[in-house]
Amino acid sequence: MFKPTVGPIIGHTTTNHARIFLRGELQNNAPVFAGIRYRRPGEERWSHGVFAKLTIVRDMSDVIALNDLATDTEYEYQAGWFSPMSPVHTVETIQELPLQWPRDIYRFRTQSSKATIPRAYIVGSCRYLRMTAGIPSAPHLGDRIFASITNLAQQAEPPISAMLMTGDQIYVDDLNLFAPDREYKEILSKYRTAFSQPNIAKLMSSVPTYMILDDHEIEDNWPVNESKSDAYLYKNAIAAYELYQASHSPAHELLSSGQINRKLEHYWYQFTEGDIEWFITDSRTRRNLSANDRRILDKEQEQALCKWLIHSPARVKFVVTSVMFYPDRKAHGDDAWRAFPEQRLRLLEIIRTHGIKNVIFVSGDVHGSLTSRLSHSEDPHFEVHTIVSSPLCNSKLLPYAKASTFILDKALARTTTGDYNHELTSKVVSEDNFAHIVVTEGEIHVTYRDRNGKPLQSATIALR
Repeated sequence: MFKPTVGPIIGHTTTNHARIFLRGELQNNAPVFAGIRYRRPGEERWSHGVFAKLTIVRDMSDVIALNDLATDTEYEYQAGWFSPMSPVHTVETIQELPLQWPRDIYRFRTQSSKATIPRAYIVGSCRYLRMTAGIPSAPHLGDRIFASITNLAQQAEPPISAMLMTGDQIYVDDLNLFAPDREYKEILSKYRTAFSQPNIAKLMSSVPTYMILDDHEIEDNWPVNESKSDAYLYKNAIAAYELYQASHSPAHELLSSGQINRKLEHYWYQFTEGDIEWFITDSRTRRNLSANDRRILDKEQEQALCKWLIHSPARVKFVVTSVMFYPDRKAHGDDAWRAFPEQRLRLLEIIRTHGIKNVIFVSGDVHGSLTSRLSHSEDPHFEVHTIVSSPLCNSKLLPYAKASTFILDKALARTTTGDYNHELTSKVVSEDNFAHIVVTEGEIHVTYRDRNGKPLQSATIALR
């Protein structure tokens, strides 16, 4: 067996289930299979291999589901791919072959079933990795921050439950003015290169990683900049996104058979860990730009989000939106929630009128990091916070955000029942960084760290 050409990537992980993405390589017309075997550390015997047949339709990649795992348990696993001598082999018959597994051993941990224990997460976005003619330019610059995240994950207490990558994991349009990528094979190559750099590969092989797209997975400021010829680009970009980012997420339903439903209804999804829940929105591909019904989230998604906000018993509710919920930017704000004020106000009124506590909006996009608090002039019980983390690696062509980037001197929204006012609760970080979020019984502690893992600043959000 050979090492995966991309992966393994640990995706959605629960108390007894884990999804692992990996890619092999095309072998002329011969069949190709990928496999995973696992055990608890200290055990001599490995599990039976769990296999999948790889096809060119999925770029020789697949997601293997591990089921019936033990709760709050560390596992070690091996992953690889091979092409058997006989062309008639199936997923069932290759189980009997005496395989030589790759030596690399990876580790992951299932969730704890305890509801109220402290939990920790990493949040980041906007990882720029320039490629020219299919070749990455100085790829170590876009990869080095992941070594620092891995180092933190190896010693953090509480342990890191997951990495949330909230948009712009790749830049399909990094050379948009000169040589934009539009072909499917070019975009796939960009994903393979971006996700197989050594540091990010090591991190994703052990820490469950949840992703959602933003505009650069397609084109800058999509769909405002969409042209008639972009249908071809969108088809190719979104097909690659589904393979490399959505495939290992909870957007795919787990069937009663233990297999993953290949049908994908939408890109937004939810996941739960103890008394903490996450709702990952798709704030990019379901926009409606018409004047009479402007929406950043489609009706179905808005209804699902509101239902979740009102009825979920979670103590802490994180809402991920790849573009900023607030504060608004002075320039270029029309690509974010600022351009959809009616829908934003509807969500805020839902939260306020239902007395929903501990709602945190998490985003990236702006190439600057901050925390902020939203209050209501006539309702002292209303409070919403935002955590923004961006970028993991900036381009020299793009500026970092700073405090003067944002509109901070007037209300976010004015209504007949009062004003929604906001304030920064941290300084604005204007360098490459990631957020380390720790949720305890009484507070959320946010620490922004630079590319070397050094703390830049911290903020505390009191839970109610």
